[in-house]
Amino acid sequence: MPNIKSQKDRVVQSQKEAMANKVVKSNLKTVIKKADAAIVSNAADKDAAMKAAVSAIDSAKSKGVIHKNTAARKVSRLAKRANKAAQ
Repeated sequence: MPNIKSQKDRVVQSQKEAMANKVVKSNLKTVIKKADAAIVSNAADKDAAMKAAVSAIDSAKSKGVIHKNTAARKVSRLAKRANKAAQ
Protein backbone atom coordinates (compact mmCIF):
# COMPACT_ATOMS: atom_id res chain seq x y z
CA MET A 1 0.00 0.00 0.00
CA PRO A 2 1.48 3.37 -0.96
CA ASN A 3 2.41 5.85 1.73
CA ILE A 4 3.07 8.90 -0.41
CA LYS A 5 0.12 11.03 -1.53
CA SER A 6 1.17 11.11 -5.17
CA GLN A 7 1.46 7.32 -5.19
CA LYS A 8 -2.04 7.01 -3.74
CA ASP A 9 -3.32 9.33 -6.48
CA ARG A 10 -1.60 7.23 -9.13
CA VAL A 11 -3.24 4.05 -7.81
CA VAL A 12 -6.68 5.65 -8.12
CA GLN A 13 -5.85 7.08 -11.54
CA SER A 14 -4.53 3.79 -12.88
CA GLN A 15 -7.68 2.00 -11.68
CA LYS A 16 -9.85 4.50 -13.56
CA GLU A 17 -7.73 4.11 -16.70
CA ALA A 18 -7.91 0.32 -16.42
CA MET A 19 -11.70 0.43 -16.20
CA ALA A 20 -11.94 2.73 -19.22
CA ASN A 21 -9.62 0.46 -21.22
CA LYS A 22 -11.64 -2.58 -20.15
CA VAL A 23 -14.82 -1.02 -21.54
CA VAL A 24 -13.14 -0.32 -24.88
CA LYS A 25 -11.61 -3.82 -25.10
CA SER A 26 -14.90 -5.50 -24.20
CA ASN A 27 -16.76 -3.52 -26.86
CA LEU A 28 -14.02 -4.36 -29.36
CA LYS A 29 -14.37 -8.09 -28.72
CA THR A 30 -18.16 -7.89 -29.05
CA VAL A 31 -18.05 -6.01 -32.36
CA ILE A 32 -15.44 -8.39 -33.80
CA LYS A 33 -17.51 -11.43 -32.77
CA LYS A 34 -20.60 -9.92 -34.41
CA ALA A 35 -18.65 -9.26 -37.61
CA ASP A 36 -17.31 -12.84 -37.61
CA ALA A 37 -20.80 -14.23 -37.09
CA ALA A 38 -22.15 -12.08 -39.94
CA ILE A 39 -19.34 -13.24 -42.24
CA VAL A 40 -19.84 -16.92 -41.41
CA SER A 41 -23.62 -16.77 -41.84
CA ASN A 42 -23.25 -14.61 -44.98
CA ALA A 43 -25.73 -12.13 -43.50
CA ALA A 44 -27.03 -9.18 -45.47
CA ASP A 45 -25.48 -6.72 -43.03
CA LYS A 46 -21.99 -8.22 -43.07
CA ASP A 47 -20.52 -5.13 -44.75
CA ALA A 48 -21.97 -2.90 -42.04
CA ALA A 49 -20.72 -5.24 -39.31
CA MET A 50 -17.28 -5.31 -40.92
CA LYS A 51 -17.20 -1.50 -41.13
CA ALA A 52 -18.25 -1.20 -37.47
CA ALA A 53 -15.53 -3.64 -36.41
CA VAL A 54 -12.81 -1.81 -38.33
CA SER A 55 -14.02 1.48 -36.87
CA ALA A 56 -13.93 0.07 -33.33
CA ILE A 57 -10.43 -1.30 -33.89
CA ASP A 58 -9.20 2.07 -35.20
CA SER A 59 -10.84 3.83 -32.26
CA ALA A 60 -9.12 1.53 -29.75
CA LYS A 61 -5.83 2.09 -31.55
CA SER A 62 -6.19 5.88 -31.48
CA LYS A 63 -7.03 5.79 -27.75
CA GLY A 64 -3.87 3.78 -27.09
CA VAL A 65 -5.76 0.77 -25.78
CA ILE A 66 -4.21 -1.56 -28.36
CA HIS A 67 -0.96 -1.26 -30.28
CA LYS A 68 -1.03 -0.13 -33.91
CA ASN A 69 0.39 -3.44 -35.13
CA THR A 70 -2.27 -5.36 -33.17
CA ALA A 71 -4.94 -3.19 -34.78
CA ALA A 72 -3.50 -3.79 -38.25
CA ARG A 73 -3.35 -7.54 -37.60
CA LYS A 74 -6.98 -7.67 -36.43
CA VAL A 75 -8.21 -5.68 -39.45
CA SER A 76 -6.16 -7.81 -41.80
CA ARG A 77 -7.45 -11.09 -40.39
CA LEU A 78 -11.03 -9.84 -40.46
CA ALA A 79 -10.68 -8.77 -44.10
CA LYS A 80 -9.05 -12.09 -44.96
CA ARG A 81 -11.98 -14.02 -43.46
CA ALA A 82 -14.48 -11.79 -45.28
CA ASN A 83 -12.72 -12.26 -48.63
CA LYS A 84 -12.47 -16.01 -48.13
CA ALA A 85 -16.20 -16.22 -47.34
CA ALA A 86 -17.05 -14.12 -50.41
CA GLN A 87 -15.38 -16.63 -52.75
